Amino acid sequence: MNKRALISVYAKTNLIDFAKGLVELGWEIISTGGTANLLLQEKIPVTKVSDITGFPEILGGRVKTLHPRIHGGILARRDKISDLEELKGQNIKPVDLVVVNLYPFKETVQTEGASHEDIIENIDIGGPALIRAAAKNYPHVGVIVNPAHYDLVLNELRSKGSLSLTTREKLAREAFLHTAHYDALISSYFSSRMTDGSELFQKEMLLPLQKVQDLRYGENPQQKAAFYKDSYSPCPGLPQIKQLHGKELSFNNLNDLQAAWELSREFTETTVVAVKHTNPCGVASGKTIFDAYVKAYEADPVSIFGGIIVCNREIDELTAEKMSETFLEIVAAPSFSTAATEILKKKKNLRLLLLPAVGKKC
Repeated sequence: MNKRALISVYAKTNLIDFAKGLVELGWEIISTGGTANLLLQEKIPVTKVSDITGFPEILGGRVKTLHPRIHGGILARRDKISDLEELKGQNIKPVDLVVVNLYPFKETVQTEGASHEDIIENIDIGGPALIRAAAKNYPHVGVIVNPAHYDLVLNELRSKGSLSLTTREKLAREAFLHTAHYDALISSYFSSRMTDGSELFQKEMLLPLQKVQDLRYGENPQQKAAFYKDSYSPCPGLPQIKQLHGKELSFNNLNDLQAAWELSREFTETTVVAVKHTNPCGVASGKTIFDAYVKAYEADPVSIFGGIIVCNREIDELTAEKMSETFLEIVAAPSFSTAATEILKKKKNLRLLLLPAVGKKC
């Protein structure tokens, strides 16, 4: 019996070549809606899910794959005789690979002018159900939620004839993480709508985090670390920083930078914050950014050595000249004048960062 793959994806990246590769290996493809139509346009043989279920897509596409003929084929355990006999008795064929990515919920939330109704319609129901079913049955079924794995899967199928248990388990782990992150985004959206404070400290809470970058090491050299951002939050923050100059940021740099960033947001007047080991060693406001920096420096001219500076106004030439007299790890500001940038870039180890709207409250 030919192997079967169920493909139902929102993002069609590299899909055609992947589907062609499966067909060349003798796989049968079943699919839904727009995915099926695209594959048929490319002359790729496809069986529509509705032809298998004997039931059309309904409710404007809200219900497509939620059917025993689909989920039975995915969840049946190939090493359990009673499962196989049930499939045979119900004339259900097994599904060996599930390829799904989900409706763009996050992108819809972040789209200016998107209504609550638009956002709700981009909560995927059938997709997560397919992913979770395939991942649960990973000893027998492969699941792909990331198009970046298409080549890996095809290469293994070509060389070995099937996916190894190790590969299927890795794909399942990623699949469960994918649906958990998706649900966390949805939960965060609904929590953001509770404006009366009654849901501020919920009994259970999920954070939809996304990795920004790996870091050289953690708080100490023997530790590993990575920098993550909140995938949902519309607020400006450190993930939006732009580095203009200097070495890559470390864990301690980011930790100090976060402390200085949060403190700087407390001020609307022209202000400079100096931080060393997450502790403020100088905070000052002034009529100009130069005045504010001098005051912050003079608050503790010893501790500021090797510290970081966050300003909530553009750094000008005069201020840059003054800053260059002291060893600093980081200087961060919403902008730098051309002359200030040239001056500060002469410091090889100084990191220059552009911060988005430092003083803006979210």
